[in-house]
Amino acid sequence: MGRIYIFILIITILFFGGGCRNTRIYSSPDVENEGLYRKSCINDTITIADIPWKDFFTDQLLTALIEEGLRNNSDMRIAYSRIRSAEATLRMARSAFFPTVNLVGEVQEAVVSNGTRGRNIFGYSTPQYNLGISSTWEADVWGKLAAQKRSQYANFLNSLEYRNLVQTSLISNIATSYYSLLALDRQLEITKETVELLWDTVETMAELMDAGLQNGAAVQQSLALYYAALVTVPDLETQIYQAENSLSVLLGREPGTIERSELEYQDSIAVIGYGIPAQMLARRPDVLQAELAFRSAFEMTTAARASFYPSVILGTGSIAGYNATSLSHFFKPENLFANIIGQITQPVFMRGQLKGNLTIAEAEQEEALITFSQTVLTAGKEVTDLLFAYNSSLSKNPVRDKQIKSLETAVYFTQELLVAGEANYTEVLTALQNLLSARLNHTSDILEQLQYRVELYRALGGGL
Repeated sequence: MGRIYIFILIITILFFGGGCRNTRIYSSPDVENEGLYRKSCINDTITIADIPWKDFFTDQLLTALIEEGLRNNSDMRIAYSRIRSAEATLRMARSAFFPTVNLVGEVQEAVVSNGTRGRNIFGYSTPQYNLGISSTWEADVWGKLAAQKRSQYANFLNSLEYRNLVQTSLISNIATSYYSLLALDRQLEITKETVELLWDTVETMAELMDAGLQNGAAVQQSLALYYAALVTVPDLETQIYQAENSLSVLLGREPGTIERSELEYQDSIAVIGYGIPAQMLARRPDVLQAELAFRSAFEMTTAARASFYPSVILGTGSIAGYNATSLSHFFKPENLFANIIGQITQPVFMRGQLKGNLTIAEAEQEEALITFSQTVLTAGKEVTDLLFAYNSSLSKNPVRDKQIKSLETAVYFTQELLVAGEANYTEVLTALQNLLSARLNHTSDILEQLQYRVELYRALGGGL
């Protein structure tokens, strides 16, 4: 009867002891986010981060490169490996709720003394043969296993957000590298056009010298400017070659030529719909990762607290099988046995270790919360910096257009005045040099705006 009472006691604990379980419920930490964008005017609930990357990038050659990179990039492959590892860990945490079942074969031989002196002092031996299954199951009365499972689930979600973070960064890097390559192409084109224009100027100076209207200094000075522009061509070609190789590696392919369009065909118009700060917190993978890390630490703290309560274990040791003192007729029905054991273990001498584990878990939880708050602040700074810089860059466009138009007119006028003998060669060369600089700066402006646009898309959590 005593065994029956013990069994009833264990069942009672299993079904009714749950009322004492640790019931800490996770909730997202409160973080002030209204001022994340500083004074930027953002009241629209629409955000460009909601646009799929295939719709955000309109250049079909660029989208093809992004698809290739997502398939072959080594960082993406590592991210998928981490997801598989996190899935396996989560399955292990879930399996803790189920009993472990093992097939056990055992041979024992007890040797005892026969009570006499001599060489055969151990005269009696009793063999024992066991074959059966054993099982152990820990009842999650206090919620420790559930908390550990929730922690591993948060880690699994973290691995998914890591994949998203790698993907958004990869898309951003491919697009930025692609635009840089287009800008180098355009700079090379402008330089070659300027070289041809400067050579025409050299020939004009030579003809004027032959006519006695200019001196040798004018010819040599125009030649020097021509050579100064010409010598930059190999440098630009080298940069293009290296940029193609870098982008190839980013795509996970061997270095080689990159098929591409032209800078003029890219969409660098003003971005609309940045969204409200709360949307950014819900989209950015790094912010989500930081929160999931806090969630995992929160659950591990819950599990550490639950470790102070007794452990309830059923089925320790062999629970069913055959047991006999002889192998002959081992599998007879009379050798069958069944055994069920219930065990309650209350930590006594481990309180120092358990307290230490709880202190560590609480410190890690606090650290994760601080990291989350700092990640949010950093994300807000990044977005507000990009917004201001992007809008400032856009404001340069009308001014740059007027500058180039004025310089083109100045080059035309000085060349005409030079032929008429009303301008000297330094005025012509200065105008040409300023025009080259302005056209190159215009290309840099376009590249800058395209890159800001891509970075804003990434910083707002787009790219999925």
